Amino acid sequence: MRVTRIFAAAALALLSTVALADDKAEQAIRKTLDTLHLGTPVDSISASPLSGLYEVKLQGSRVLYASADGKFVMQGYLFQVQDGKPVNLTEATERQGVAKTINAIPANEMVVFPAVGETKSHITVFTDTTCPYCHKLHEEVPALNKMGIEVRYLAFPRQGLGSPGDEQLQAVWCSKDRQGSLTKLINGKSVDAPKCANPVSKQFAMGQSIGVNGTPAIILEDGQMIPGYQPAPQVAKLALGAKG
Repeated sequence: MRVTRIFAAAALALLSTVALADDKAEQAIRKTLDTLHLGTPVDSISASPLSGLYEVKLQGSRVLYASADGKFVMQGYLFQVQDGKPVNLTEATERQGVAKTINAIPANEMVVFPAVGETKSHITVFTDTTCPYCHKLHEEVPALNKMGIEVRYLAFPRQGLGSPGDEQLQAVWCSKDRQGSLTKLINGKSVDAPKCANPVSKQFAMGQSIGVNGTPAIILEDGQMIPGYQPAPQVAKLALGAKG
């Protein structure tokens, strides 16, 4: 069951003023989560900056919050006001989860267009060869490379597994020349590649787990997601600002 459906109408009630010990809190929270059948493994449970509230990190990037006794669970943004300005703590944690997930992908499972000269930053793009705006972004790749931005592609067949986009992406990942095959398909040419074991379905599932719902979806180095097409100068500015 999708987490967003489970907690769409949930609200956090008044938390107990008596906090349980960390291990007891984790056990109580996990027991509650087991009854919800989230369908997504729990990565970690830890105390949040708000006293009495625990942060539950799900595998991928999603974050939930729970009371120490496990009786109350919610999904939503937790803000902290610092120097009079609100800081979205949930979004920051989710970005860290996205960056961790993306950075764990081996380079040999991607289609990589390296930077020209010094690599100043990188972006990871969930793409579909049947997506017009993916074509438009791909035209910007040489310009991004010249600006020191490495472009890493992951597969995301937007119409689902078994769609024409899925078949084309599998052909790209099974080709000896992935860069050339991706460019050919984007330019409307055909690619003849043998069937092989490939990571397309795994990358599609991963994209869904971190909130990708369309293409192109650009992931910056810090885990921030930029949905849709952006011109090369704007992408480069965002990528360089997200570095480190």
